[in-house]
Amino acid sequence: MKIALAAMLAAAMIAPTALAQTAVPAVVEDFRPSTLNQPGQSYPQVNSQGFVRFKITAPEARSVKVSLGLGGRGGTVLAKAADGSWTGTSEGPLDPGFHYYHLTVDGGTFNDPGTLNFYGSTRWESGIEIPADDAEFYALKAVPHGHVEQILFPSPSTQTQRRAFVYTPPGYDAGKPTRYPVLYLQHGWGEDETAWSNQGHANLIMDNLIASGRTRPFIIVMTYGMTNDIRPGSPGGLARFDIKPFQTVLVNELIPYVDAHFRTLADQRHRAMAGLSMGGFETKLIAPKHLDTFAYIGLLSGGTMSLNDVDKTPGYRERVKLTFVSFGSRELDGGRTGPPGGPRVDPRANADALKKAGINSVFYVSPGTGHEFLSWRRSLREMAPLLFKD
Repeated sequence: MKIALAAMLAAAMIAPTALAQTAVPAVVEDFRPSTLNQPGQSYPQVNSQGFVRFKITAPEARSVKVSLGLGGRGGTVLAKAADGSWTGTSEGPLDPGFHYYHLTVDGGTFNDPGTLNFYGSTRWESGIEIPADDAEFYALKAVPHGHVEQILFPSPSTQTQRRAFVYTPPGYDAGKPTRYPVLYLQHGWGEDETAWSNQGHANLIMDNLIASGRTRPFIIVMTYGMTNDIRPGSPGGLARFDIKPFQTVLVNELIPYVDAHFRTLADQRHRAMAGLSMGGFETKLIAPKHLDTFAYIGLLSGGTMSLNDVDKTPGYRERVKLTFVSFGSRELDGGRTGPPGGPRVDPRANADALKKAGINSVFYVSPGTGHEFLSWRRSLREMAPLLFKD
């Protein structure tokens, strides 16, 4: 089981190229500072086509390149100017949405001082946002907003105080006795509990969905999946990953804490679990074994649920209200849905088989994206209105 899981995780965790897979057009000179730049910083810049221009001041450096832009061919190489600055433009337009990146200066790894940092790839990385045509659904708008707060909860099993972030919807603090369903939403490998609110804009997606009347208000809980000490390529690699410690933290410690400290509807039919990438694998390992706890299951670029999975899980047909599976279209095109070297997995066929068997199965494909946050932002937008429809 662990070896098979490790192979699937390895397929899912490989960082995708952020370079859009299209013919390269001529560069339009309408570059503007990225929306994720540090205050007052002019670079990096993005143009209307999705090209990115970088500028770094490093007068003593001998070589500077950026990890974004050329995929496996080494990133965007910057050229040195007489004033000691290094400038370069990506070879082609990048996919819309959020991307991690870093600088390599004379062989060392550094963050870009011009932009904000986000936790990914087991470190704080630089981040950039390429405007998407459909960005309105995760934009900051003049609508009622919920709150994202940090909580610290006791974890006897790990002998620590652990951290989670909790989104409560607009109106939660209005003094009303309303109780809410809860979605436990997991990050991917290399990330932590900050990912879904910082990189994913989960709170803004929910605010906008609630304001438009498209979804029922609910709480979202985001905690660390205890995954980043297991590294692909290290001795033992992902085969060493064991779900049991996190399962104990989530089911036996975090959920009771949340139910005791927030106005939740503390029963199975008002509780969901979902995750992106490795968080989806964690969801698949935990939720079907705890159908007394979770009624809704979401795998976002995190594997698939087959009819065989359902048949070997007692109570699945009766107790699971929704099985939601999603991928970016380029993940499907590239076959990144199952273990490398193993049989090709067809998640769409699996979803159709569940539906034909009378199971509420929804399959979503994010157009024109790969294993990246725009796929997962869109997936949350599509999944949220389907949750807790009682």
